[in-house]
Amino acid sequence: MQELNTVQVIAIWALPVLFAITVHEVAHGWVAKKLGDPTAMMMGRLTLNPLKHIDPIGTVVVPLALVLMGGFIFGWAKPVPVTWDNLRNPKRDMALVALAGPMANLVMAFGWALIMKVGFVLGDDFNWLAWPLIYMGGAGIAINGVLMLLNLLPVPPLDGGRVLAGLLPGPWAWKLSRIEPYGLMIMVGLMVTGMLGKILGPPLHYFESFMFSLAGVS
Repeated sequence: MQELNTVQVIAIWALPVLFAITVHEVAHGWVAKKLGDPTAMMMGRLTLNPLKHIDPIGTVVVPLALVLMGGFIFGWAKPVPVTWDNLRNPKRDMALVALAGPMANLVMAFGWALIMKVGFVLGDDFNWLAWPLIYMGGAGIAINGVLMLLNLLPVPPLDGGRVLAGLLPGPWAWKLSRIEPYGLMIMVGLMVTGMLGKILGPPLHYFESFMFSLAGVS
């Protein structure tokens, strides 16, 4: 593959990152609405317009800095509001709402693998279109894999923590929820010590290898 300059790298990653973060949040709100809570819809958050979901730091600054440094790419958007009392079965439904975000990233990863496959099919005859599709498909697989696996970690307030709380008996779920104020510090600690990479590295490698194989990358 060709060597990309900084502008090209940003252009390749911009759309996959925006879609990965935006659709993740919309999925939370859409499932919440289906389960009885229209809060996200009433606040105009059930839209693919990224301006409604952008967090200046998490959606722009952090991903951009990581792209330029060539590091571990991830980001976040403004959380979609969910009103617990509106859900028909709050404990179960909150877990389903949380799970919707990572599952949306999984679906998008398959979509980007298909886009990457199209790029390879177009080949040298249409290289002006093929290479952007291939690079963007690879970026889409990577960012969605990271967001899916990162959010499935059982640490509140990540989605995995909420899913686990929905599966645990009441007293244990309550004990887990007490960790939430320290969730960010836990994640920072995992990143600084390098443990986050060791935890996510192997499953991310297998996930990306599988997706790239679907796209036709040997």
